[in-house]
Amino acid sequence: MQTSSDRHEYPSHWEADVVLRDGGTARIRPITVDDAERLVSFYEQVSDESKYYRFFAPYPRLSAKDVHRFTHHDFVDRVGLAATVGGEFIATVRYDRINADGRPASLPADEAEVAFLVQDAHQGRGVASALLEHIAAVARERDIRRFAAEVLPANSKMIKVFTDAGYQQKRHFEDGVVRLEFDLEPTDRSLAVQRAREQRAEARSVQRLLAPGSVAVIGAGRTPGGVGRSVLDNLREAGFTGRLYAVNKALQEKELVGVPAHRSVRDIAEPVDLAVVAVPAPYVPEVVAECGEHGVQGLVVVSAGYAESGPAGRERQRALVRQARTYGMRIIGPNAFGVINTSPEVRLNASLAPEMPRPGRIGLFAQSGAIGIALLSRLHRRGGGVTGVTGVSTFVSSGNRADVSGNDVLQYWYDDPDTDVALMYLESIGNPRKFTRLARRTAAAKPLVVVQGARHAAAPQGHAVRATRLPHATVSALLRQAGVIRVDTITELVDAGLLLARQPLPAGPRVAILGNSESLGLLTFDACLAEGLRPLPPLDLTTAASAEDFHRALTKALADDRCDAVVVTAIPAVGETSAQDAALAEALRSASASAPAKPVLVVHVELGGLAEALSAAASTAPQAASTAPGAGQAPRPAERPATTVGGPSEASPRLIPAYPAAERAVRALGEAVKYAQWRREAADPGKVPEYEDIDEKGAAEQIDELLSRGSGLTLAPEDACVLLGRYGIDVHRALPAPTPDEAAAAARTLGYPVALKTTAPHLRHRADLGGVRLDLTDETQLRRAYTELTDLFGTPEVLRPVVQGMAPRGVDTVVRAVIDPAAGAVLSFGLAGAASELLGDTAHRLVPVTDRDASSLVRSIRTAPLLFGWRGSAPVDTLALEELMLRVSRLVDDHPEVVAVSLEPVVVAPRGLSVLGATVRLARAPVRDDLGPRTLPVV
Repeated sequence: MQTSSDRHEYPSHWEADVVLRDGGTARIRPITVDDAERLVSFYEQVSDESKYYRFFAPYPRLSAKDVHRFTHHDFVDRVGLAATVGGEFIATVRYDRINADGRPASLPADEAEVAFLVQDAHQGRGVASALLEHIAAVARERDIRRFAAEVLPANSKMIKVFTDAGYQQKRHFEDGVVRLEFDLEPTDRSLAVQRAREQRAEARSVQRLLAPGSVAVIGAGRTPGGVGRSVLDNLREAGFTGRLYAVNKALQEKELVGVPAHRSVRDIAEPVDLAVVAVPAPYVPEVVAECGEHGVQGLVVVSAGYAESGPAGRERQRALVRQARTYGMRIIGPNAFGVINTSPEVRLNASLAPEMPRPGRIGLFAQSGAIGIALLSRLHRRGGGVTGVTGVSTFVSSGNRADVSGNDVLQYWYDDPDTDVALMYLESIGNPRKFTRLARRTAAAKPLVVVQGARHAAAPQGHAVRATRLPHATVSALLRQAGVIRVDTITELVDAGLLLARQPLPAGPRVAILGNSESLGLLTFDACLAEGLRPLPPLDLTTAASAEDFHRALTKALADDRCDAVVVTAIPAVGETSAQDAALAEALRSASASAPAKPVLVVHVELGGLAEALSAAASTAPQAASTAPGAGQAPRPAERPATTVGGPSEASPRLIPAYPAAERAVRALGEAVKYAQWRREAADPGKVPEYEDIDEKGAAEQIDELLSRGSGLTLAPEDACVLLGRYGIDVHRALPAPTPDEAAAAARTLGYPVALKTTAPHLRHRADLGGVRLDLTDETQLRRAYTELTDLFGTPEVLRPVVQGMAPRGVDTVVRAVIDPAAGAVLSFGLAGAASELLGDTAHRLVPVTDRDASSLVRSIRTAPLLFGWRGSAPVDTLALEELMLRVSRLVDDHPEVVAVSLEPVVVAPRGLSVLGATVRLARAPVRDDLGPRTLPVV
């Protein structure tokens, strides 16, 4: 519990855990009056040189006055932050608000002087850079817009911290001191710097867990079969290249199965990089403390009994993460299956998997241990998955993912040279906004395939995730927008990964089909059409086709400029020998080598040894002596895993995936086609247009004034129209009509023809219920319509009728934007009406929307043909519609206080459009968002 200082309550939301450059963690928090002893102790450990750089003079110790000044802050004009590890300070930063003369000041002064001090032992870890991000965010929150810093010229490290941050800055030299001044408004460069630092730090933190130089298994017992002992045995049998230790308080001997044994990690003389914790949950805190004091860098906690067990376990899990972060350690788990790294330099199997997967180019992340086992088994099985051809580079099963999550692993895979394809099984996404950002960047470099479990149910009990109001279909659409290849089953996950790991991306959707079965070719043709591909007529080679016939046909198909990919269908002849099987596999491989830029897939119906021959021909890696559990059981045909065809040597790495069913092969190809198209479009994502008529300042002032009346505010129609008008969005004028006479007066003001409609919540936007009367050309028709509505639906007080001038005829659409607490700002578009709502025919894009996003959004819905002249109707003005979307996107992006906008209906005519209804909701903007400083999730 921190004690508040002079004027304001302790700002607990400034507390944050951060990952540093070397992968370790530190806690950043405000300095308070309780920190006097910590500050003195910290200062004593700083070198005289660092003290000189901070105070520009010899300053061996802090006086009582200094200690009081540096620990008493008002959290507005004077703020100090400390970075701590193990509860002790390793660095500090403070700012003091100043006026134009450099003297202490209060608001409205918007400049502050900032100064840092980093303990010498922790310099070079990126502590000062992290502190700068956080103190800048605090300053912006307190209406400080500019920092000034005075630095000695010899203090090059601190000058580099400021200059590398990416802010707009000025520098000048006077009186032997470098004075730096920089604005705190984030720039594209400062955000890019921040994101790059985040990626390097988080990737390094995962690398420390996956490539340790030494591992201690805590809880390894004498008797085989226990969890700890199993992990120890798996590490030994995998041939872990580093130092390995067994730790158990009950051990008296010095060795356990040839591994050095100790009663405590403290007794190990050498450094320990990774500890695998396999003790009962009540004993874990003691183990974590011992590991932290010994300098262990990271933990894999396989122990259960945490959030998956209920509220008490959830609190135990929070305490575990807080304790580990106190020592700068990251955690995989708890309740984790473990981690694997097949690199020959590491050979780490710190998991419960009894077999080490074959080395390969696929990275695998699974939140579920059971699913992880299933995936590893498929990828390991000879004749299934990527057996003997390509396998796993790294595997992480995160369990309850209390700390290290899929986001962290994505950061690692992004620039991991050993991973070409990333496969992820996710049951929850803790930070969808960050995940989509990282996924977009990763997918631009390498394929990312995701299957989501628990799509129609709550997240597993062990996962602490922020609530989202978005339906699963919307989240999936946003992931696809970010380049994620979304599949529905783990079979499809493996199928897609198998194709993407070793085949080039197709240049387009045109598919050639050839094979020795006309029926199988037709099934493949139909499957292509169902996936939106453009198949050429199948080429039937007849059942008499030889391996040479296949080679000749495939070579010709690949040379054809009309096709972008080839699917080969093959039914082995009854009684076919293994030699003939191998000949066919080699014929396909050698033919595919003639066109390395086009993918080739095989669909086979197994009638003998063809599948084994295909796999055997593919084997470019040594075969394991034994298979994974269950590998010997032949799967049912519907579950039969895909195989891979490849060359017989490492000199020919072109590998051909083979599938037991046409729809599986074509579905994988369809995903590859869509992903390739996304890659091409991502190279030119478009731009967010600037509109000269936007009044951003006026809108901000109006929003501040409206929110002064209270938060969570739905604007009155007049206020909504004014706010939207500041962004060039004109709403068709509607006048209230509480009586027939006032309706007639409103119509005279607007001019006939007019529409009369109700605005009652249960009838609003429901023209199908009869609450709207259109094309009323005179007062007589208007009064008659008024009487009809009140007779049918109730009194004017209930109906809230309005009169509105008629808009040009067109297609009724809906444009909405909403700020989701987990996913961020989302723009949605669809046609108006019950049919579109029932079908869920709505498209979504993340804000800010570019011009390319807006164009694709209009065309993404299934009913889009209605906008482009379907069945002879006049095409409508989609360019005006796209501009409207871009303006709405700008509004919610510029002003996070705008939490919801609904424009319904938007009537899009052949020329122009009319916004007939608008609702806007405001709320206070969150103090921190994804544009804020780097921070680990709060536990």
